Amino acid sequence: MKSAILSIGDELLIGQTVNTNASYIGQILTENQTQITRACVSGDEKSSIFSELTYCGSMADVVIVTGGLGPTHDDITRTCILEYFSTKLVKDDQVYQDIVERFARLKRTLNALNEDQAMVPESARIMRNSMGTAPGYILTKDKTTFFFMPGVPSEMKAMMKNYVIPEVLRMRGDEGGYTSITTLLTTGIPESALFQKLGNLDELLHGAKLAFLPSQFGVKLRISLHSDTKTNAQNEILEIEQKIRSMVGRYIYGKGEESLAEVVGRMLKERGQTLAVAESCTGGGIANQLTNIAGASGYFEMGVVSYSNAAKVEILNVDEDIIMLKGAVSEAVAMDMAQGVKAISGADIGLSATGIMGPTGGSSDKPVGTVYIGFASHDGTIAKHFLMGDNRLLNKDKVVQAALEMVRRHLLGISFEN
Repeated sequence: MKSAILSIGDELLIGQTVNTNASYIGQILTENQTQITRACVSGDEKSSIFSELTYCGSMADVVIVTGGLGPTHDDITRTCILEYFSTKLVKDDQVYQDIVERFARLKRTLNALNEDQAMVPESARIMRNSMGTAPGYILTKDKTTFFFMPGVPSEMKAMMKNYVIPEVLRMRGDEGGYTSITTLLTTGIPESALFQKLGNLDELLHGAKLAFLPSQFGVKLRISLHSDTKTNAQNEILEIEQKIRSMVGRYIYGKGEESLAEVVGRMLKERGQTLAVAESCTGGGIANQLTNIAGASGYFEMGVVSYSNAAKVEILNVDEDIIMLKGAVSEAVAMDMAQGVKAISGADIGLSATGIMGPTGGSSDKPVGTVYIGFASHDGTIAKHFLMGDNRLLNKDKVVQAALEMVRRHLLGISFEN
């Protein structure tokens, strides 16, 4: 089954809003064995919307459309639907009741614009909105089924789960073959080095596909393979995964969409160990990643953002003379910070980060991107030197990832050195 994704909204065209909807829809359709043949964006202009609906409909069995279903004047998708599908508006009592109950629950006053959202295309099947007021529509033209959903991500995701995917699976039936996809998450190794370590890819893959997807967090290895049955596809892809792990397993921290913070948190919990962090250059980024995970209180003791030299000295007991002699961005200070936060928290592990994030502040001895990550445990204290790039925000992400990776390697008994 072939599908297309159409996102509607001027804000997407001008870059004001990042189109995360298309990414989510593409991922969930692929997971459900639906081939994506096109993903496109249209502005809030009728001729453009008509053109994309026509083109997408000509090449796909299913077209997923998001955006433009709200109550304001610039939301024109519903108006386009009426003309494109030669239908008219009728009031849907169930949708109206949903809107009334939602406003009552939120203690808000219902106005005419919201009431108007209960007017739906007569020929449409309705997708009720459990997260908002605008319903979704399912319409058919020729042999193509169109799903129209609001652009609000939470509303779209609920409709995809409750309506779109079940309907797509029903339409798809038992098509021949099965495509299995596995994504391995690596960190601490560049894409080129990873490629070299995997050797001859033809011998490794035997017809499967392998994509290298780099980011500031590491490189994702997406393996995809099509076989005659689901069992065969999963067995064959598992065999390839095991071969990859045998070659670069030390760099693989997880699978799918899990974060390194989730992996580290799970490992700390399983081992009954606790962690405390002292951060300078990352401004609390490590603590933020760790505490994004439910249950982090079971292993995360404390986080200190010691941005100034005075804070390093007064809170973490960093030796002031060392700062004067070596500088705040140094191996010695990183080690003192890690030891200090471990001591005042009573945690099993103390982790620290100090560096020059840029775009200014560097020198010939310590250029922008210079970072030291300290690590203190019952085995002793070390600090590792990194040289990142010159993009401040990307550098912060990279340092957080590198710091968490040091914890993961310690817990697994893997050397900090590559």
